[in-house]
Amino acid sequence: GLCLHINSIIHKFWWGSKRGERKTNWVSWEKMTRPKYEGGLGFRDIELFNLALLARQAWRILQTPESLSAKILKARYFPTTDCLDASLGNQPSQIWRAIVEGKEILSQGLIKRIGDGQDTLIWQHNWVQKEASLRPIVCLSQHRPQFVSELIDSSNARWKQDVVRATFLPIDADVILNIPLATRHCRDSWAWAYKHKGSFSVRSAYRMLINTKLRREAWLEGRSGPADRSREEASWTNIWKVAVPSKLKVFLWRLAQCSIPTADVLRHRNMSTSARCAICGEEDSWMHSLITCM
Repeated sequence: GLCLHINSIIHKFWWGSKRGERKTNWVSWEKMTRPKYEGGLGFRDIELFNLALLARQAWRILQTPESLSAKILKARYFPTTDCLDASLGNQPSQIWRAIVEGKEILSQGLIKRIGDGQDTLIWQHNWVQKEASLRPIVCLSQHRPQFVSELIDSSNARWKQDVVRATFLPIDADVILNIPLATRHCRDSWAWAYKHKGSFSVRSAYRMLINTKLRREAWLEGRSGPADRSREEASWTNIWKVAVPSKLKVFLWRLAQCSIPTADVLRHRNMSTSARCAICGEEDSWMHSLITCM
């Protein structure tokens, strides 16, 4: 309810209001919350942004277990397990409910940085840095290894190439063999996969959620492949790079979204009974209104 109220305030601010009543929303909120390169205005999706903020709280508990708040939560909700494996439990507080939601988001982008490989499960943990998945796809070997340490030659800190090639698909094996290994003994550690340095940020988490949402929508709608998508992104990006005042950029964006109230748009939205131009009587469209109308 709070997220809807904030969205309503943004609607009224952007589209305007008269006597407390909001005017017509010419573009859906779903499109407006998309990034500019995806055809949106870059407004934050309040619900997804809230989840990114909650994920930061879960990250703090994971990274600083010696803090007072982390110790209290551990004693109450997961005394015998790890934060990532903790469940909601019975009669949880609102704080713990929120952190559990953030933990579910955090787990989507967590990845293991390999040290000695003894703490990383090959098939249960994220540890392979790929765009599609952070885990190996399938095992090709009959003798299924369980820990990453079984793939490492600890005597010279190198991957066992023959074992890796025999266990994983080539797409996974190439990525694994390019993972650098420490020359000195160190334990595996958690890192954030969407930042180069591995530190969590709300911005990168929000971007991950938005991109996941857009990919899901594209899959459900059966949209075009990566090549066509890149061309579409370049077209939207070019609109915002035009060297004109901001209000003209917004006008171009609205024109591209078919949200200028010409007669054909009003007719399509059942806001008018005719699609004819009031000046010349021809079929009205954005091109007719701006260029061809005499």
